Amino acid sequence: MKKHQKVTSALVLLASLLLITACSSNNKETAKKESRILTDQLDHKVEIPNKPKRVIGSYLEDYLVALGEKPVAQWTVGGGSRQDYLSKDLKDIPLINYDLPYEDVLSYDPDLLLIESNGLVEGGKYEKYAKIAPTYVVKNGEKVTWQAKLTDIANVLNKQKKGEEVINDYDKLVAETKKNYTKKIEDKSIAVLWVTNNSAFMVADTRSSGDLLYQQLGFKVPDLTKEISEKATSDWSAVSLEKLAQINCDYLILVNSDQGAAMFKDSLWQNIPAVKNGNLWEFGPEKSWLYNGPIAYREMIEDIKSKLK
Repeated sequence: MKKHQKVTSALVLLASLLLITACSSNNKETAKKESRILTDQLDHKVEIPNKPKRVIGSYLEDYLVALGEKPVAQWTVGGGSRQDYLSKDLKDIPLINYDLPYEDVLSYDPDLLLIESNGLVEGGKYEKYAKIAPTYVVKNGEKVTWQAKLTDIANVLNKQKKGEEVINDYDKLVAETKKNYTKKIEDKSIAVLWVTNNSAFMVADTRSSGDLLYQQLGFKVPDLTKEISEKATSDWSAVSLEKLAQINCDYLILVNSDQGAAMFKDSLWQNIPAVKNGNLWEFGPEKSWLYNGPIAYREMIEDIKSKLK
């Protein structure tokens, strides 16, 4: 009887050990399935959670919202500038400064940190961020389109199908706009200015809204815009009022961040043909013209359509 009990006990112990081993193995497998290793823009191997719940993507909020993701903090410059066109989607989301201060990032307890540009992680900052949460530098650079950036972010968030839908819907909108407004776009030239602190800046022909207007919708590029674009190192380049007086475009878009700018009272401004002929399209800084991303571009198209009707 005792011998039988010992054998039974041994079998129970063995079964328990096998069960524990199996559970441990399953737990490891489950843990592996809960994350993936992805390579970012700077060749970091990053272990990304499959379903991140607390994401910070400063200046990438447009992409996140388009993919149905709400970040735990949103981009700002000194608590003043923010992406106002996303205000409904980011209501009550607290602000984080554009340069992502280490202590501020830590306070939000993120489980994924998406970095918008290489410069934000220079000087050893990447290593500091990586200690807080998985840190992934998304595709960026002068020749990286918003579509490529969106696709990269969608892959990181495991929302590839949603990313494809966003791009396809956008392509349809562009095609429909070109078709419906052919006569008002074809052979018509346009330029985009941003006025702030009584200074004017012109968008380059392959950047931001310039890419939308010239490369996608097919507006003609004015000579002054071509000249500015050849030396452009960013989306917007400074242009003098004397230069602007020479521009002869069919339409002129003004992104006005300075309602009381003295330049608007100058005869040089008032005699610009598009201004003089009533073809000045004015939008405030709360619009999306200063930004990039699928939502920003869609809203720009809607603004253009409203003026062409």
